[in-house]
Amino acid sequence: MRFDFFRRSSGDTGANPDLGAGTDASAQPDAGPDGHVAYAMLLDAQRRVMGYRMAWRAAGGEGSGVSGAAGVKALMDTLAMHLNPTPAGWLLGPQLLFVDVTVDALFQSELQSLPPQHMVLCMGVDELLDADMRSILLFLREQGFGFMLCGATALPEDPELRAIVTHFEVDARDADTVARLRRDAELGHPPVEPIASRVENWDEFDACAGRRVNVFIEGAFRNPPVRETEDALQPESLLIVQLMQMLQRNEDVRVIEAALKHDAALTYRLLRYINSPSVGMAVEIHSLRHAVAMLGYSPLYRWLSLLLATSNKGGSPFMMKKAILRGRFVELMGQGMLPASEADNLFVAGMFSLLDQLLGVSMEGVLRKVQLTESVQQAILSRGGLYGPFVALAESCELDDGQASRLSEALFLSADQVNAAQLSALVWAQDASPVAAGP
Repeated sequence: MRFDFFRRSSGDTGANPDLGAGTDASAQPDAGPDGHVAYAMLLDAQRRVMGYRMAWRAAGGEGSGVSGAAGVKALMDTLAMHLNPTPAGWLLGPQLLFVDVTVDALFQSELQSLPPQHMVLCMGVDELLDADMRSILLFLREQGFGFMLCGATALPEDPELRAIVTHFEVDARDADTVARLRRDAELGHPPVEPIASRVENWDEFDACAGRRVNVFIEGAFRNPPVRETEDALQPESLLIVQLMQMLQRNEDVRVIEAALKHDAALTYRLLRYINSPSVGMAVEIHSLRHAVAMLGYSPLYRWLSLLLATSNKGGSPFMMKKAILRGRFVELMGQGMLPASEADNLFVAGMFSLLDQLLGVSMEGVLRKVQLTESVQQAILSRGGLYGPFVALAESCELDDGQASRLSEALFLSADQVNAAQLSALVWAQDASPVAAGP
């Protein structure tokens, strides 16, 4: 009964009922279209990541999504494989996924491969008001799928359709629509969450935040211009830089531990991160010396670099999450292509490529303070050297600039490998941030 709506009657007695979307065996494609996953981050008023709006970009043409059911099928299959695998289940915690769908896509069984309570289907007003679609819309809403109404100026008048809509796309400057949605909820109508999808700058974001409107942020969105002063780094950042330099000089662990003890909060954050699920230690680590004895200096350098990226007290949680995601994404793409000993450098290269945005100082100013290997510096400054092409590919996927296919081919990486690395990074970043642990 669960899948009745996903098998349209075609009138062809030769149709195979086990094939989704009412297609027969001769029409069933051997495989979905080759392409890359792209996403925008959903931020709340505190700039925390609450979810993602996912899209599918065809190989060789990432600038526009694959239209129709084929693109949705490919996207759903890829998301299910990496975010909702059997038997592990949903791996993104409370976060929501928003997916633009067409009428045909609603009849595909692939919609059932992801948990409805974490999925929001984005539709235009004409499709939502299509009388022939009412049964399937009601069925999907009853299962738990949310619906975001896009490109509309008001909610449907029909109470039954109105109850289907859980989210409403608004313009960043449209305070009147937001106020109207809030008044409707106060009058007893089902609450509808407004979401702004086109924000030009942080001033518009702040205006949305003031109205308690969440915002979709594209990959090209950046923090305000950075400061150039030499003393711009905060005290905790300077201590972490000092510790990283001591590691590079292979100083005695007792000396490093003595320096770390000057900041009890930093010591606590470091040990709590080392013992987090994302690190996966088999035994609990009680001291820096214990960690070095178990794993050596290389992982410690990686952990300190992550703490440095999150040490700006006035920094944006969005940018911290983005840097951690990029670092892990770059690391995963390099696995199997570069020696295992390069993993930490790949992670640092990816994450540090956003360090100026994280710390609010110029990249040149950061590199005058932090001594990095030549290969990592080349990746950060010019996307060159051994690690640069991996950083460039990760950046292209974030920007959704149409270059991902070309850059992945140059690295002999398939679209499937890139998608697997990107979505695995999303999952890993759920538990990886020291910010989540708190001081």
